[in-house]
This record gives sequence, structure tokens and C-alpha cells, in this order.
Amino acid sequence: MLGRTVGIGIQDFEDIVKNNYFYVDKTSFIKEWWENGDSVTLIARPRRFGKTLNMSMLNRFFSLEYAGKGDVFEGLSIWNEEKYRQLQGTYPVINLSFASIKETDFVTTQLRMIELLQTLFERFSFLHHSDKLSENEQDYVKRMTREMTAFDAGSSLHRMSELLYKHYGQKVIILLDEYDTPMQEAYVNGFWDDLVAFTRSMFNATFKTNPYLARGIMTGITRVSKESIFSDLNNLKVVTTTSDEYATSFGFTEEEVFASLDECDHASEKEKVKKWYDGFIFGKHADIYNPWSILNFLDTGVITTYWANTSSNSLVGKLIREGNGEIKVQFEELLQGKHLRVPVDEQIVYNQLDDNENAIWSLLLASGYLKVLSRDDMGALEDGEEACYELALTNLEVRMMFRDMVKSWFRKSNADYNAFIKAMLAGDRKAMNVYMNRVALTIFSYFDTGNRPSGQEPERFYHGFVLGLMVDLQRDYVVTSNRESGFGRYDVMIEPKNQEKNPAVIIEFKVYDPEDEQNLKETAQAALAQIEEKQYAATLLAKGIPADKIYKYGFAFEGKNVLIEQG
Repeated sequence: MLGRTVGIGIQDFEDIVKNNYFYVDKTSFIKEWWENGDSVTLIARPRRFGKTLNMSMLNRFFSLEYAGKGDVFEGLSIWNEEKYRQLQGTYPVINLSFASIKETDFVTTQLRMIELLQTLFERFSFLHHSDKLSENEQDYVKRMTREMTAFDAGSSLHRMSELLYKHYGQKVIILLDEYDTPMQEAYVNGFWDDLVAFTRSMFNATFKTNPYLARGIMTGITRVSKESIFSDLNNLKVVTTTSDEYATSFGFTEEEVFASLDECDHASEKEKVKKWYDGFIFGKHADIYNPWSILNFLDTGVITTYWANTSSNSLVGKLIREGNGEIKVQFEELLQGKHLRVPVDEQIVYNQLDDNENAIWSLLLASGYLKVLSRDDMGALEDGEEACYELALTNLEVRMMFRDMVKSWFRKSNADYNAFIKAMLAGDRKAMNVYMNRVALTIFSYFDTGNRPSGQEPERFYHGFVLGLMVDLQRDYVVTSNRESGFGRYDVMIEPKNQEKNPAVIIEFKVYDPEDEQNLKETAQAALAQIEEKQYAATLLAKGIPADKIYKYGFAFEGKNVLIEQG
């Protein structure tokens, strides 16, 4: 490598600059934020996009702790203006992060927050002896230990602001990084209401009714709905991935990426790097790259899924896996490189994710897995109406991540699933029945939402099954579902890319209804009859595929039992 050393995972601004690690100058963010003049700013960006590093930079720039120590900014863009050289080191700063609070119950989460606040008070232990504070105020600082009450914790940042103001005679800047991390855990683990009640009180005291606040910033992945925790914060400026503000302050522009490739002797890889990692769009700014993947590529020279693999993606996977058939069909189209047009509300209402199927697209957009290609004119919408967004998967790295996620859904029954696919393409109905019943028995409940007895809605299973087919067969086949052909809409069509070598497949799913059929065999036969009556093979025949190379299967479901008949 010819360029600077690439430090992976370093989030301390001063550490990076003083050690001359690879750094893309984002200090213009300081100027943009300061001149916008907003009282409290919430910036939502996907994970690993430099939020924590930028917050470290703000703390290092504004904090009185670093007064007269602005040399670390020499040579960076913010240091070109005398006004900002004079501004450096002139404010008391409260800097904290919720990034590590990932507990699975409310009591432990609250204790971790109290521990964080106690550590913060220790950092300002000099207030114990401040002659600007009364004896009661000094005693208050001493009392703020791990034994502080929930009430004291809720008002602690407000009180700390007051004490710092009295000590320094200057209002404070408050930086809260990854504010929504514990909230995501609260949703997944079922203590959302308890955490919201606690944090709403804290945020209101800290950012709304705080006369000692000069400016505040919160960062996170999602924009949690105002009704949930920000109902009292009418002074909040919200910046999401569709906003133009700070569009190039988080993430790398293409110009910055290509310059880094030149510096690190990877200039010949620009086209490949663009194919894999380009695609993020913030406001009107396209061609934004995620820094984590770029830094890892600069370090290793290897193209692979870096950013997409830094998280378990458990919430996203859960919502897709347990979503209804329409969600899975839409997700299937995204995996095929198509666009999706859906209503999106960028406010994430976590406690409605189970009931509002469209909320998943808001979460995927905020998390960086989807990008906005276009959206309705916001001014033309009626009050309360959600805007429709045209969405696509962000880039190849994201598509590969989702492909691997779908494969993992079938991992417990991988041998049977692969054997089933081979039997299906070979026209071996008997083997198909054996293997499919094993697969269904193993993973049927995995695709349920938990709101219904397993097997009562096989739609969730078979559309998940279709996603698995699409991922496993995409090299040699085009797999589609719920599309028009003939006189109706088939459930699944598998079209070979090489018609001379491979067969085509049509599958129709049908749930056993004792009022219409006497047994599963009749249900499967009815599914086959529908394939013929609706002429689902018309599309394949029109493409020149011979009728004898089109395998037709009727799937009958009764709970976790499956029977397959062949036409």
C-alpha cells in the first residue's frame, strides 16, 4: 500500500488525525451544522457511516477541555477560516453514546443508562469543588452514583447542563450518539412501552425544557416517531436519508473514493468497487459509498461483503421472513433487480411494525438497504397521506447480503431442501413429497408471525420457499411468483435460461378445504386443474419451450402436511 495506514474501527477523531491514519476530511460538517443554527438536530444515517467519528470530531472541536489545542485541525478545511479557529474550544460539551446499550430487558437497560450517566458525572468531578456552585449543588453531583433513582436519571442531563453553565458561564452543547440502539432492542425483546416512557421524559428535560442548552445533536439509524419519544420536542430538526442537509458529511463521495483508490494503489479496481459499494443516495446526492466497506477494501484489497456483514440484521430478517405473501413477492422483485413503488412513512413506529406491513420498507430505507429513486411531490399530498417512494436495493453488496440471509432460513433443512430442488427439476414427484414434508416440518413455524397457529397461513411459508428457490436457482433459472399468464396469476414459475438443457416448472399452491375436497389428493388435483384451466403455461409456450419440458406441480397443504401431484 502506498498511502496512509488504514485504521479499521477507530472512532476517535484525534487518534486518527494524530497518527496520520487514512482519513477523509469531513470537518466541513462543523461549519454546516453551526451555520444552520438549529437548536436540536437529529441525524439518521445507516450504521458504519461515520456518525460516531463525526460526533468525536464535534466534541474535540467545541469542548472547553481542548481549549487552545486546535492544532489537530491544522490542514483540515475547518481551519481555513479565522472565525472557526476562534470558535474552537469555547463550549462545555456533554458527550455520550447509547451504542453499547443492547440489553434484553428493561431493568438492565435502565441500569446501563444509569451507569453511563454516573460515568459522565465522574468525568465532571471537578464540579464537586466548584466555587460557582452552592453546597447543595455540589452534594447533588456527589449523589449521582449508580444508586441514583430513575427520576434523577431522567433529569440528570438537564441538571448537568445547569451546573456546567453556572461553572463556566456558558451554555452547553449536548452530543448523543446512537440514541435509538436501546429502542431497537426494546422492540425486539418486548419492553418498548417501558423504555419509551423513560426516554421520553429524559429527552424532554434534556432537549426541550433546558434553558442551559446552546445546541444539541442526536444521531441514530432510524427516525423514531415523534409520537413515541419526541412528542414534546417541537424544536427538533430531523435529517433523514432523503434530506439534503449534511448529505456528504456521512459516507464517502465518489470523488473521495476514487482519490483514495489512487492513493492506495487500487486505481485499477474503480469499476469493481463502484459496482459493489456505490448506490447510497442522501437527498439529491447520489453516488455515496459506505465508509466501512471502502476502508476494509483499502486495507485488504479484497472485494467482499464488509458493511452488510457487520450486523446480524436480525430485525430486518424477522420482518421479511414473517411478513405476508405480498411482502415476500415484493422482496423477490427487489432481489431480481427490479424497483418497488410503495407508500413510506420515514418515521419508524416500532410498536406498529407487527401490524403495519409497509413499515418494513421504512426500516429498510433508514438502515441503508434500500435507496430512493424517486418519490411523489410532497406538496401535492393530502394531510396524513403517505408519499409513495420508488425503491431499489442499494447495491450489489446489499443484494449479496440478502441472498445469504435467505439461504440461512433453510440451513436447518439444507440437505432435504437441495434434494427437493433436484427432484423437482428431474420430475421425481415421489422424492419431492418425501423431501418437501421434511422441509415443511422443520421450518414451517419459522415463517409464521406467532399470531396464528403454525400451518394456518401457509402463504408465508411457500412465499419464503419461493425466495429460497430464486436464490438457489438464479444462475440457471428465472424464478417469478404471482404473475399474470394465460387467464390468471400463477403461484410460481421457473423458467430456464437454457431451454435446450433445462426444464421449466409451474407450481400452484392450494390449502385443503374440507368443504370442497375430501382429502389432500383432491386438493392437489384441484391445483393442477387450475394450472390447465387458466393456461398458466401460455407464457412459457410463447417463448418456444415445448409442452413436454414444462413440469406442472400441484401442492396441497394441511397444516404442516404437504402433498404434491404432478400433471
